[in-house]
Amino acid sequence: MVSIEVGTTADVDAVADRWVELAEGQREFDSRLLSAENRQAVRESVAQRAVADELLVARADEADPKVDAEDAGEDAGNAEDGDGTDDGRIVGFVTFGIESSSYEQDAVRGIVQNIYVVPDRRGEGIGSALLAEAEAGLADAGADAVSLEVMADNADARRFYRRHGYAPHRVELEKSVESDTLTKE
Repeated sequence: MVSIEVGTTADVDAVADRWVELAEGQREFDSRLLSAENRQAVRESVAQRAVADELLVARADEADPKVDAEDAGEDAGNAEDGDGTDDGRIVGFVTFGIESSSYEQDAVRGIVQNIYVVPDRRGEGIGSALLAEAEAGLADAGADAVSLEVMADNADARRFYRRHGYAPHRVELEKSVESDTLTKE
């Protein structure tokens, strides 16, 4: 069993670890983000999201058969709620918020920054539940629309978002630029 909960500052390290996994996986799709090298910056961002209630976590219950004995006993990824009980391993997360812009717009746009589910838990509806809860939170905060980014070559993620009603809105194009100083050496 997995529960979707508002993330707290006690979850920051575990979510940062999951973000590193997300970034490592995105390298397969030509992401420029470095994973471990950005862990501290991500940790700080996740902490801000937790304080602002813009972080949701998917937490596996201890009784969940997919939480193996090793994971259930680790400190990283587990949080205690103050009564000494293990709330379980974080198997997914989403960060989101209302877009801030200095430009006047005709709609309030919510942004899903990151959404991730550990590979062995994909296909169980966890990502859908995280996305739905983030969308509900954004709607409650006044969003008229929700946007997100996905790597162009990540066909599975693009299918996932299409199934949830997302359609292309803006396309980012990229081109490699050769430096004359590099080619002269």
